Amino acid sequence: MTKRITVLPAAGRAVPDPEAGDLLPVTGREVPDNAWWRRRLADGDITSKAVKAAKSQGAK
Repeated sequence: MTKRITVLPAAGRAVPDPEAGDLLPVTGREVPDNAWWRRRLADGDITSKAVKAAKSQGAK
C-alpha cells in the first residue's frame, strides 16, 4: 500500500490533482505521497497538514 499524505493548496493557488482529475479543494485532500506532490510541496503550491501542525507546535 502506498503511503498517503493530506495536502492543502497554498493561498491563491489552483493545483490540479491528476489522480482525481480535478483541482485540489481548498479544504484539502488525502493524496499519494509521490514525486508529483513532493514537487508541488517543494514549489510552494501546496502545504501538508502534518508540516503545519509541527510548525505551530514549535512556535509556542
